[in-house]
Amino acid sequence: MFRTALRNVLAHKARLLMTVLAVMLGVAFVSGTLVFTSTLSEATQKSSQKGFDGVDVAVQPHRPDTADAAPGKAPGLSQALLDRAGKVPGAAGATGTVHGFTAIADKKGQQAGNGTSARGRNYYPGADGKDARFPMTSGTAPKGPHEIALDSGTAAKTGYKVGDTVRLSVDGPVREAKISGIFTTDDGAVSTGGSLTLFDTATAQKLFAAPGEFSEIDVKAAPGTSQDALKAAVDKVLPATAESVTGKKMADDQAEMIAKSMDSMKTGLLAFAGIALFVGIFIIANTFTMLVAQRTKELALMRAVGASRRQVTRSVLIEAFVVGLVAAVTGLLAGVGIGAGLRALTGALGTVPEGPLVVAPSTIVVSLLVGTVVTVLAAWLPGRRAAKIPPVAAMNSVHAAATTKSLVVRNAIGAVLAGAGIACVLGATAMGTDGKGLMGLGAGLLMIGVFVLTPLLSRPLIAAAAPVLRAFGISGKLARQNAVRNPRRTAATASALMIGLTLVTGLTVIAGSVQKAVDKMATDALKADYVVSMATMGPLSPDVAKTLAADPKVTASSPVRSAVARIGGGTESLTGVDGRTIGELTNLDFAAGSLDGLGAPKTNRAVVDSDTAKEHGWQVGSSFEATFEDGKKGRLTVSGVFEGNELLRGILLDTSVLTPHQQHPTDAQVLVKAKDGVSEATKDALTETLGKNPAITVKDKKDVSESIAQLINLLLNMLYGLLAMAVVVAVLGVVNTLAMSVFERSQEIGMLRAIGLDRAGIKRMVRLESLVIALFGGVLGIGLGVFFGWAAGELIGSSMSTYELVLPWGRLGIFLALAAVVGMLAALWPARRAAKLNMLAAIKAE
Repeated sequence: MFRTALRNVLAHKARLLMTVLAVMLGVAFVSGTLVFTSTLSEATQKSSQKGFDGVDVAVQPHRPDTADAAPGKAPGLSQALLDRAGKVPGAAGATGTVHGFTAIADKKGQQAGNGTSARGRNYYPGADGKDARFPMTSGTAPKGPHEIALDSGTAAKTGYKVGDTVRLSVDGPVREAKISGIFTTDDGAVSTGGSLTLFDTATAQKLFAAPGEFSEIDVKAAPGTSQDALKAAVDKVLPATAESVTGKKMADDQAEMIAKSMDSMKTGLLAFAGIALFVGIFIIANTFTMLVAQRTKELALMRAVGASRRQVTRSVLIEAFVVGLVAAVTGLLAGVGIGAGLRALTGALGTVPEGPLVVAPSTIVVSLLVGTVVTVLAAWLPGRRAAKIPPVAAMNSVHAAATTKSLVVRNAIGAVLAGAGIACVLGATAMGTDGKGLMGLGAGLLMIGVFVLTPLLSRPLIAAAAPVLRAFGISGKLARQNAVRNPRRTAATASALMIGLTLVTGLTVIAGSVQKAVDKMATDALKADYVVSMATMGPLSPDVAKTLAADPKVTASSPVRSAVARIGGGTESLTGVDGRTIGELTNLDFAAGSLDGLGAPKTNRAVVDSDTAKEHGWQVGSSFEATFEDGKKGRLTVSGVFEGNELLRGILLDTSVLTPHQQHPTDAQVLVKAKDGVSEATKDALTETLGKNPAITVKDKKDVSESIAQLINLLLNMLYGLLAMAVVVAVLGVVNTLAMSVFERSQEIGMLRAIGLDRAGIKRMVRLESLVIALFGGVLGIGLGVFFGWAAGELIGSSMSTYELVLPWGRLGIFLALAAVVGMLAALWPARRAAKLNMLAAIKAE
């Protein structure tokens, strides 16, 4: 049977080409994902572990997690603790570290490197006056507040050299400093495309912590002392506000965190690969169904000469195995190429550390298994169906294709699944964010149900196109009849396209609705003309708010500052604002009370959103005790209850109440109302006031909406790109079905030519058939996508007050038009092949 199956594969290799391509693309997606993520993970882990090479034990701030402990960050580590840690038995010395965000402006005034990886640290010289972590390649270590050292990668990219003066920003205000030295480093921030700036320790402490405080103390073990023994010695000198961890534990934790991050990326990419493979199943099943139908007499003859049903089924499965194996091997090779290409691209962009291409044994095994198993499973049903045909009936060609009546059981199952799916989705919409699991189940059931029902739906939906097809004469009439003559085949071909369009449409509906919600939020919740924040959304120095408040072009401004406090046994978020001006900068809808008196001195007033008030049983006039970050307690009085929005929610109080309890107060953003309103001139003037800071953005309402729109469109385009593979596979399915259908109907096409239908008419018939099938899949996909987009929006709307459904009719029309174009393009080769058939040879063909 194996030799027979192999001969059949070789005999029908042209007809199996599309199947091989479909499986190959899916496997290439899988293997490319595995190669790329494995390469990325290993390079990132090796790079991060280098940062722990000189650390045997690290001491870090620790905040006890007890009911009476103050919330928020733990205090920094003192110089006295550094001295004690470096002198414990088994220690060879200790290094104090301070670090934070530092943006460097290039010579054009733009931020250099990857903004999210722009870091600053202290240079901590040892007894020899050098810091072994940062060897200088030129110049000297920084000394004093006006000198810095710059990593060699950033220096090369920006063209800076020793002696140059640069502009930089830590948390807001622009600073100028002279480059005293350039150094090399294995720091992870630099290897991922960022920058590293070194300050002397005193300057770094003022910028990132407080004078005399460190963020971390790294203790070096003396020869012969293990990390665990050193940790035990260090623990004996630690206060309750500090804890120690071994360098190995830190490296292991970092490796685990990177692995989890890579796993999340891998899972997301494999999900899209799975979609492409799932779509490919329809092509495989269709191909083998048609091959089996074309070889019915051959298989019946095998049965007549003694082959059992099991042997016939096995023969089909062996063919599928061979096809799957060839597709898997080629897909694996293509995937390795994809992984290498992505690695080269990210390396050129400088966003990942250097490292070799990793093709793990598991990648090879998984790729080969996926290709072969998917193909064999998809071919099992056609093989089983072929084996069940009685030999005599098959040889006399009296067996018939499934009709609508013979699909009663299938239709009943499909209706039950679709009904259950709709019920689950509708039930999930009433559950808010808790309904995600139920909605996922419902979506899966509905998709399967619609697929099962597709043969039944094909007749009425395709019949609806009859008036249009009549305009094309006999070619249009034949195209419609051909599209519905085999409902299962049409359903499988259309379903492949339906799946891709369902996902694309659903994502588009959700993205459009979210963007509308963001626009509404910017319009309804925000009265300020400008929002000032760090480009990386990091903490902003309070000096920025003070600078803007003093600007004569500004009529009102308020910082938005976040903190936490213990209230009633739990932790709550506090938001500090300028109580005197926040009413001019935001729209707050009060159910009771008002903002009046929020900024009055010594009143300790607070306004809370309705959800927080309901949770604690508060109303206007209620008072409650809060334990602030410094451990001190204060009593606040509720002076208003408002409806929370995406801009402000929780507990609002004046910064004069909050700031005294914060060790290092920082703002999230500053809201600004300008004397001359919104204009480019005013925006430029505010930017100038802030010193043309490379790390700060000044945005008006339109900018806020556009920046989020750009992010949404970027994400949407990435998802479109990932789903494009599934659409390409679906196109191959249409080509495959039409090509094999042309071969199957060779006699029929020859007869049509003989009775007068010319080659143009034959081409038109095949193209219209393809167009009808593609539009059928397109209509189903867009319909399902809109339904899923609406349902998902109901979940989003439960936590986003401005969310409302938006149907992007223009894009939906484009998607349907693209489905039509796909159908026409897919028909080009089959139509040409049909028109070139020799009339007489086709008529006498068996």
